Amino acid sequence: MMRAMTAILGLSLAMTALGACKIVPNPEPGSQGAAAQTDDARMAAKAGEIYAAQLVPHVARKAIDLPVLTAALQGGLDAAGRAHGIRPQAEGSPWNFLVKGQGTVVGADRQSRAATMALDTTGDGQADVTIQLGPVVKGTALRDAADFIVFTDYRDQIEFAKLARALNDRAHQAIQLPEGDLTGQSFRFEGATTLRSASDPLLVVPTVLVAAP
Repeated sequence: MMRAMTAILGLSLAMTALGACKIVPNPEPGSQGAAAQTDDARMAAKAGEIYAAQLVPHVARKAIDLPVLTAALQGGLDAAGRAHGIRPQAEGSPWNFLVKGQGTVVGADRQSRAATMALDTTGDGQADVTIQLGPVVKGTALRDAADFIVFTDYRDQIEFAKLARALNDRAHQAIQLPEGDLTGQSFRFEGATTLRSASDPLLVVPTVLVAAP
């Protein structure tokens, strides 16, 4: 009798211990659980995969000369956009353009975290385009001007926004400028800009920014 009670007590304790345990399956290699990362880390990795391999060559192939864009804008933003731009399907989305050009620096703010450089591309001494230098780079032009980057490939708007920020970070990291005052120096650029109206100032996120002879 005593042995039977002891066995029952042992079985009861074992069942209690099992009930307190939580069985956690081992994730399959390559699954989301196996590579638990934050959105920021995953989008930074994605930006690293596509920036130099896909985005920079895409801009080089598709960018139009800045005078072509400015001339097209004389006929209105939508006309210029249909001819040379791209925009997301969402209603009210701005047009995005890939542009290239060359100009002389007529002003630069390198102290701000949202540093910029103003270029005169026509030789009249006036700024025609502003190049974003960062490290804070505004907007989503690089993401939205690339037709191979599609919103439905990403989980939600938050993840998509973090991809745009990661691409901007890559653009900033690629910029190499000489120290000191840049005024009077010439630079060649390729990059993306977003316009909500034909009269918006041209603010370019560069994928190429190099000294020009």
